Amino acid sequence: MANEKKSISIEQIKSPIGYPRNQREVLRSLGLRRIRHVVRREDSAAVRGMVKKIQHLVRIVEEPS
Repeated sequence: MANEKKSISIEQIKSPIGYPRNQREVLRSLGLRRIRHVVRREDSAAVRGMVKKIQHLVRIVEEPS
């Protein structure tokens, strides 16, 4: 488990309709396609930055340990 990378789960909670094109592109680059869709991504600075840019459209899903 020492070499296991941390990951986060990201859920889309709102539609990108009516938001700028670059925000829609960030959703797609994260792999999110529809509302309530959840993806797991590596917990890196790049992914955290993407989430911060569209924080009004997504949420980080907390998973029980």
